[in-house]
Amino acid sequence: MPNPGQPTITLGATGNVVKRLQRALRRTPDLSITVDGIFGNSLETAVKEFQQGANLTVDGVVDQLTWNALPDGGPMPTLREGSTGAVVRSLQRLLTNGADGQWNTTPQGIDGQFGPLTKASVEAFQSWGGVAVDGIVEDQTWSVSLHAASATLESGVGLNFVIG
Repeated sequence: MPNPGQPTITLGATGNVVKRLQRALRRTPDLSITVDGIFGNSLETAVKEFQQGANLTVDGVVDQLTWNALPDGGPMPTLREGSTGAVVRSLQRLLTNGADGQWNTTPQGIDGQFGPLTKASVEAFQSWGGVAVDGIVEDQTWSVSLHAASATLESGVGLNFVIG
């Protein structure tokens, strides 16, 4: 079950559970969803559209049946200098393959070690993506659109490494 133990939420809800819902909907993929923790009218519309497509009761109420039908809405990891592993390798691969003519700075290798060269590549990517440039990959950076690919950094890296 991708979203176990989540409470029923509706229009007007706020907080981390709403962020989980928003991340889950972004992964359907609905890249128009902003992860801000506020269950407003546009999020209710997105929930209803998802429910209709999933053959659920279309009421905008996110109950256990809706949670069960959604992809995992858990947060992506925060990556920074010193981070290691498969998700760093995937990030490096995407930063390397997408750099040509885009952000123009690669991590200079795909070794799963987030060092100074990966940080420089992340900073170039953040500048290209129009988000705060700090070399740390967290929610705002994960949400950067890859434009023509109709994907985000998060979906490009692949959720199978990090969600759970």
